[in-house]
This record gives sequence, C-alpha cells and structure tokens, in this order.
Amino acid sequence: MTATCVILDIGGVLEITPETGCVQRWEERLGLPFGTVHERMRDVWQAGSVGSISEREVHEQVAARLGLDAPQVEAFMADLWAEYLGTPNEELIAYVRGLRGSCRLGILSNSFVGARERETALYHFDELVEQIVYSHEIGIEKPDPRAFETVCASLEVRPESCLFIDDLAVNVEAAQAAGMQAHLFQDNARTKPHRSSPVRLRRQIGCAGMHGAVGASRNGR
Repeated sequence: MTATCVILDIGGVLEITPETGCVQRWEERLGLPFGTVHERMRDVWQAGSVGSISEREVHEQVAARLGLDAPQVEAFMADLWAEYLGTPNEELIAYVRGLRGSCRLGILSNSFVGARERETALYHFDELVEQIVYSHEIGIEKPDPRAFETVCASLEVRPESCLFIDDLAVNVEAAQAAGMQAHLFQDNARTKPHRSSPVRLRRQIGCAGMHGAVGASRNGR
C-alpha cells in the first residue's frame, strides 16, 4: 500500500541529539554521586513530558531537589535544553521540505513542557509540516496507541495511509500495531536515492516527486 502521509519523530530524527554529559558535569560540580539528578528528578521529568507540570514548577522543583539558587537553575536548565534541542538535521529537513504539497506531513514527538516554543524559534518545524503533536500537550507519550490516533486525527488521515519514521524500535512497532507503515531511522545515508537501502520507501510512499528512502535505528524522542 502506498502512503500519502509522512509523520516524523523529532529527537534523533529531525534533530541530532547526542548526549552531552551535562547532567554528569552538574553532579560533579555539586558533589553528587553519579545518577543522583535523574533519581531525584525522575517524576518531574515524567510530569513535564505529559504536561502535568509547568515550566515554572519544573524550575521550582529543580531548585528544591538539587539545592540550586535561581542563577544556577537557569544555567542548569539551559544546559539541559541545549542537549534536548541538539542541532538540526539539515539534510533530512531539506528533504522533507521538498515533499510539501506532494503529501501530508506531520510530527509526533515525545516532548517536554516548553519544547514547542523553543523548537519553533530555532527550527521552524511549524513551517515544515502541517501538524505537530507533542506529548506534553496531549498528555500521552509514544508508544501509547492513543498518540498515533491523535496525530492521524489532527491530519485527518487514516493510519494505513501513513508512513511513520522514528529512531526507537518500540515506537516503530507501536505505529505498525496501530495500522501505520513505519520504519526505524538511523542516519541520512539511507535516505539518499543513489545508496542501496534495505527499506525502499519510494515504493511505499505515493508522494509525487519523492525519490528517496529512509531506514533503521538510534535513540530519541
């Protein structure tokens, strides 16, 4: 079946997001054992990913749980956002931009409160695709089937007409279970039309002018 809609993940796909080690550096700076930050903040990070806490409340919890003053909280969060946002995958973004007008385009991202404003300002994803569905705005994360239902509803498309691209196998498998065509993303080399790829998306996507393929795994949102 051909796909007439392409839905992409952000972190690890449209953004290149390697770990920077910023949390470990903060732990060293604060004299905390390795893993302390995530242990103390785990429930806050989870709440932020489904929008049940505000950015202001996140900052308050960071200050209280890590013993940081206001300037330190700002610096800590700036480091976390720098890692979260990474750098734009310019090659893939340009490729997706070339699909506009040929097929429906959307984003489905496991996110954190404040992500839309920052990613819009930096990368203009709102101009790249028609609809962006963030987990912190709908209160649901991939691989929950409802996340895939929500993005399809926002684009007014049926799951079977969609190709979903993500860098986590669990999300790819969930998308397939939801009725989508789905592929695991690894790198841009597999998108180039002159490269041999195990996933030949141009045979599966009914987008006029689409002449490439996207394939296999990594780590992101």
